[in-house]
Amino acid sequence: MRFALLGSGSRGNATLVQSGRTCVMVDCGFSATETTARLARLQIAPEDISAILITHEHADHVNGAARFAGRYGIPIRCTPGTLAGCAKLGIEAFQTIDPQLEFQLDDLVVAPLTVPHDAREPTQFVFSDGRHRLGILTDTGSITGHIRRLLDGCDALILECNHDSALLENGPYPAQLKSRVGGPLGHLSNAQAAGLLTELECGGLQHLVAAHLSEKNNTPVLVREALARAMNCELDWIQLATQDAGLGWRELLTGC
Repeated sequence: MRFALLGSGSRGNATLVQSGRTCVMVDCGFSATETTARLARLQIAPEDISAILITHEHADHVNGAARFAGRYGIPIRCTPGTLAGCAKLGIEAFQTIDPQLEFQLDDLVVAPLTVPHDAREPTQFVFSDGRHRLGILTDTGSITGHIRRLLDGCDALILECNHDSALLENGPYPAQLKSRVGGPLGHLSNAQAAGLLTELECGGLQHLVAAHLSEKNNTPVLVREALARAMNCELDWIQLATQDAGLGWRELLTGC
């Protein structure tokens, strides 16, 4: 199994997870043209995408989904609540998922992960190929026992580090937006992400990717320092997914 990010941040999000001939895209927040160009950087054609999983209806996660999926005949899966939130986008080729039940997508098993976020029925996901587990957790404002249980013992984690609390508090956002971002239905801070890591079994972790960094309320240095302290590792072991470059392919290896 391997994974890559086309881009991560408030201007667009999309992640690829691949095992064998199965390649799933999580979210499609870029235009269809931009999505195709970013896939090409990873040597993936649109026709290679088996399905698109939508985490929630916010624009930076669904902006290109309807046009991209319609152009290439790609099925979309999401919760009923997320589907209702996406009604105006004209998404047609969809299947709803039960957020409490895992399901199979050819070579991948997908476990939805319900999260506290200000959307109708948001989910994140844990993927397995039978040997490894990849957990994706962004766009959540707080950590629950359910999140801890599903992410425990993963071989790779894509983890939101949206903001540094001090930078958010003293930054340029209006008070209402600061309250939303830093609230229990908003986004994870560096400290929250680091705290989660100290509560998980991470002994087999091969990749730790910090994602969804705010361009105004965070810095790569602060992210790496917070996560490296939690993991007791070198700063450069922490990987960063950026808005423009995303993150190239990362492999999950047996025996590591």
